[in-house]
Amino acid sequence: MKEANKDPEPTPVERPTDEFADPLSVEDAADLTGRIIDNIEHVIVGQHDVAEHILTTILARGHLLLEDVPGVGKTMLARSLARSIDCSFKRVQFTPDLLPSDVTGVNIYNQKTNEFDFQPGPIFGNVVLADEINRAPPKTQSALLEAMEEEQVTIDGKTHDVPNPFTVIATQNAIEQDRTYELPVAEIDRFMKKLSLGYPNPKDESEVLRRVVGEHPIRRLDPIASASDIRRARATITKVTVREPVREYVTRLANYTRDRSQLGVSPRGSISLLRAAQARAVLNGREYVIPDDVKAEAEVVLAHRIRGSSGVMGGEEGRKMVQNALDNVPVE
Repeated sequence: MKEANKDPEPTPVERPTDEFADPLSVEDAADLTGRIIDNIEHVIVGQHDVAEHILTTILARGHLLLEDVPGVGKTMLARSLARSIDCSFKRVQFTPDLLPSDVTGVNIYNQKTNEFDFQPGPIFGNVVLADEINRAPPKTQSALLEAMEEEQVTIDGKTHDVPNPFTVIATQNAIEQDRTYELPVAEIDRFMKKLSLGYPNPKDESEVLRRVVGEHPIRRLDPIASASDIRRARATITKVTVREPVREYVTRLANYTRDRSQLGVSPRGSISLLRAAQARAVLNGREYVIPDDVKAEAEVVLAHRIRGSSGVMGGEEGRKMVQNALDNVPVE
C-alpha cells in the first residue's frame, strides 16, 4: 500500500453528517475561517487569497486542484491546512505503478475467522492529499471519482462511507507533460476549484528563506479547529440565503460558456459556484449571497471546466471565457 502517512485508520462505521451538526453563527464561522487562515500564513507567505479559496472550498464541501511548477509550495499549503485542523490527514504519492486498491483499500482474507476483512486505504481521511495526481494513469485516478462525488467507496460490492469532513486536495505538475497523464474531464469537473500559486515576489521569498532557516515552521503549527468545528461551519454555509436573482445570474453565466465553447460549465459547476459563493458570504460576515460573492469565486470555480476552440481544458482560454461572461452577463 503506497501511503506515506503511517497512522492507522479504523474501518469507518458511522459518518456524522453536516445536516445534524449544530450550526455556528455567521460571526463565529467567519472568525473560525479567519483563525485558520492566520494559522496557515505562519507557514505560507504571500498567498492570502489562495488561503481564503482553500478554506471556502472545504466549507462548501468541495475539492481542490493545485496546478503549478514544482517547488512553489503546493504540498506545503495542503499540509499547513491539515495541521490547522485536528482531523485525519492522508497522503498518496501518485506514481505510474500505483493501483486503484492502493488508494481505496482491499479486502484481505482472515484465516482465523474465515472471513474477508476490509483494510481501508488512504482515501479514508478527512483531508486527503493526492500528490502529483497526473503521474498516475487514468484507471488509478478514477479511484477517487466515487469518493469525491458521493463521499463513499465501493469495494467488492460493499459500500463504505468516507469520513466527514472529507476533502481531496490534489497537486498537479504543469511542466513535464510528456511524463504525465491528462486528467479525465469527469475528474476535473469534480474539483470545485483549480488554483495556481505562482512564484513569490522578492520580498515574500526573502521572508520564506528567513522562516525556514533552522526548524521548518510547519513543525510548530498546532491545530486551532476540530473536525466538529468544520462540520458546524459547513452547516452554517448551507443556511446562507441565496435569492432567485442570484441563482438566475449563476445560470446565465453557465449558459454563456456553453453557447461559446466546445464544452461549457456543467450543472455541477453551477452548483459548485453557488456553494462557493455561500462560503464567501460567510467569510465576509453575511447571511446572504450577493452577486459580488459569485464574481469573486467565478474564475477559480468555472475556468477549468471549459474547453475552448483549442481543445484544451481550462487554461488562459477558459479564464478569458469566464471574464467575458462576467463582463457581458448582466446582474438582474
